[in-house]
Amino acid sequence: MIRAQTAPSPRGQMVDIGGRRLHIVRAGPVEAAPLVLLEAGSFGFSADWGTVQEKLAALGMRSLAYDRAGMALSDPGPAPRDGLAIVADLEKLLETLGEYGPLILVGHSMAGLHVHLFAGRNPDKVAGLVLVDAVTPTVAVDVAVRQGAIQYQRLARVVAWTVTGHLLRVLNPGDMIGLSPDAAIHKRWAFADAGHRQVSADEILQWDATVAQAAEAGPLDPKWPVVVITAGPAPMYLKPRAIQADPAWKARTGYVENVRKANHASLIGRRHADVVVKAIDFVAKAAA
Repeated sequence: MIRAQTAPSPRGQMVDIGGRRLHIVRAGPVEAAPLVLLEAGSFGFSADWGTVQEKLAALGMRSLAYDRAGMALSDPGPAPRDGLAIVADLEKLLETLGEYGPLILVGHSMAGLHVHLFAGRNPDKVAGLVLVDAVTPTVAVDVAVRQGAIQYQRLARVVAWTVTGHLLRVLNPGDMIGLSPDAAIHKRWAFADAGHRQVSADEILQWDATVAQAAEAGPLDPKWPVVVITAGPAPMYLKPRAIQADPAWKARTGYVENVRKANHASLIGRRHADVVVKAIDFVAKAAA
């Protein structure tokens, strides 16, 4: 894998899951339960969750964020990088760490598909879910969302092959989330790294396969508490937004919160992380 420059020294550790390693970041009291599993969206990795992890630890909650195979500091994994490959790696990681649940699954953006698939494959390990402006199997097949996904795949191809120069500076998201200084440096480094960008694009190009795999996992169990958080001023009656909220309405316990002043990225950063943390705390208490 080609590195653009020397990697920063982030928090966390490397964990061997069977001949290759994944980078993880744990925070909070080691004995706390349930474990909050934080799954980043496309192009995202453990650094994205830095602020959320700090705030969860302050509440005495334990969390785990990680870099998917081939992204940021993690070793590459086998192709294709679809939902099944991602979830299989996560299952190996949790088994290696001796984490058998209960888990609160938190998915941002495209990671909503990953946590849905994981929940379907591991229902006995799930305590509840928080979906942060997340894609769900039913949202993904909406015509407008599907057209947006096609455009996103085209952009991903461009970003994957942009190694240096003005276009990289324009496309590099830097700190759109609102991270701590150390995490922001790590984010910019990863986006400038050719290997990270290529694997991120590969995940997006597997959109159709991942959507189908998540759908085949079946609906979420209504006994799991679910919170859905959305960003921006779009009204809830718009079809994609209404479908996005559906997992919370179908759960026996849950709610939907729209953060009008947030955007898709800033929901998990310093300005709005308290909304995410509140949702996680709600799910933990409801599950208990």
